[in-house]
This record gives sequence, C-alpha cells and structure tokens, in this order.
Amino acid sequence: MATQSLAAAAEALIPRFQFEKLLNQDQAGRRIVLYGSIASKPAILLAERAAFASDLGHLTTLASSLANITNLGANDIYSWFLASSTSSSNSEATSQPPDLKLNLIYPCTETHIKKYSQQGMRMVTETPEIYVSHVRPYMQRKRKEGRLNWVFNIIEGRTEQEQVIYREHGDEGFLLLPDLNWDRKTISSLHLLALVERRDIWSVRDLKKKHVTWVNHMREKLLDVTVKLYPELEKDQLKLYVHYQPTYYHFHIHIVHVSLEAGGTQATGKALGLENIIGQLETLGDETGEAGMADVSLTYHLGEASELWTEIYQPLKEGKMPKAW
Repeated sequence: MATQSLAAAAEALIPRFQFEKLLNQDQAGRRIVLYGSIASKPAILLAERAAFASDLGHLTTLASSLANITNLGANDIYSWFLASSTSSSNSEATSQPPDLKLNLIYPCTETHIKKYSQQGMRMVTETPEIYVSHVRPYMQRKRKEGRLNWVFNIIEGRTEQEQVIYREHGDEGFLLLPDLNWDRKTISSLHLLALVERRDIWSVRDLKKKHVTWVNHMREKLLDVTVKLYPELEKDQLKLYVHYQPTYYHFHIHIVHVSLEAGGTQATGKALGLENIIGQLETLGDETGEAGMADVSLTYHLGEASELWTEIYQPLKEGKMPKAW
C-alpha cells in the first residue's frame, strides 16, 4: 500500500509541471528537456517517445490507425509522409503536430527486405584488388538493374523539382535537396543530400586527385547555400560525409547538423568525412592526378544478409572464390 501511495504521489507531480523554457532537443527531435517548476520549486522534465509496441495486435493495426497522413514527396518506388499516431477525430487531436515520419517503399525488392531486416554485422577490409575484381563488377550490375531511376528522375527534372533548393549545371554540376529522413523543420536534425549530375562517379572509389578542386568547390557551395537557406546555422555547425558502402551507386554527399545523433549511418565503418577524403586525395603522390580512392584499402561494416557479405566477403573468408558477376 505504501508503494502504491508513493507511485500515486509521483504521478501527480507531472500534471503540475509549469513549463518555462526548452533546455534541449536531441535524438532527431525525439527527446526534449524542459525547464520549469512544480509548486514554485525548479524542476527539469525529460520527455522521450516510447518504443513502438511489437505485439501482433499493435503491428497489425498500426498503418490503419494513423491519422493526418501528409505526403512530403514521392519518387519512383519511394514515398515519405508525416502522420499522427492517434486516430482520434476530435479537434484537439487533429490540431496536434505529427509525431511520426513515415517512409514507404512500394513495391519493395528482396534487397530492400535484407537491408532493413535485423541481422548480425561484420567488419571487412576492401583492398584495391578486391574492389577491382569483385566489388566494382557488383556495383556495375546494380546500376544496370534500374535502382537509380529515382536519382535520374531528379537530375533530369522529372520529379521532386520543388524540393531542389540549389543547383549547378554542367559536367561538374550538382543539386541539393532535403534528405527523405528529415522532417523539413527541426534544424537540430537537419539532413540534406547533394547529388552530382555526372554519372561516371559511382562512389568515393571513383574520386581521384584530379577531382580535388571540384570536390572542394562543391563543399564550399554546399556550406554557403545551407547557411543562407537556414540563417540560424553557421558553417561550423554542419558536417559533410559520404557513405561507403553507399545505399545506391551514384555519388552523393550528406550534409547534416553537427548535433544530429550519430547513429549507424554516421558511424565508423559507414561514413567518411568529406574533408578527410579531400585531405587523403591531396596527399597522394601522383603528378598525373589519376591516383585516387580506388588505390587504397577501405574498411567498413556489412550486414550478414547483404549480398556483398554472402557473395563476396564470406566466400573470401572461407577461402572460396566469390561469385562472378
């Protein structure tokens, strides 16, 4: 009984909290820290969104229970939305801001299913020899499967033109738009994406010493444009990086707020800082400019369900010949 009384007393404190100011907002806006008072005494309230229920009943009805679904964009098989996790129709519920960001892949492929499934992870080292003999042919096959249609739709002006916030045309052209994982409003979780127009740069592996001037130009333009679009930001509050292995084989650069929580997509073994790439290219001792990132070993992590692991690195680990592409 005493325990129940203590619990009831603690629960009664929350409604009495009087908000004064926001101290912090992190985890891409999923956690907030509020300062205020209870009975004229200072108090701090930390609020974090609870985990999704994973029982069959909740999972079965999740999609149909969403309300206020608003489409943010669509391109090829990808669509993204904001929505509310309450189905209430009263005015108070409908006036609440969306609390969910949704990405829809439809129709999805077996590759998508493998990518998003829970799986063990492995660290691998890709030597220049492994890249040339096995990984490059794998990249080429993926590009031929039409996986880049959504990228080319943007570059060629067929979709998402209203999302493009900066563009330079030409052989060294590129464009800038919001990443589909950003809600377009929370500055502390800002995430933009720069796509190059040229199609001969598939990944960081294709960058050579002769590209340093171009990459530096892109970096400066991306920083300049971002702080002009979002004047509350300064250049040293932005982080630029590329992925290796990337999700798709068309060179692109991520621009994020430096305070954005570094999850798996920014972790060692996935993200390479753009400034570090430029520095490495500049130190390559090749006067012709042809030496590049294809000439160095790169270490990164892979999911055990990924084709790169099952068809290249696992066979190599077992002393077998990887699948020929």
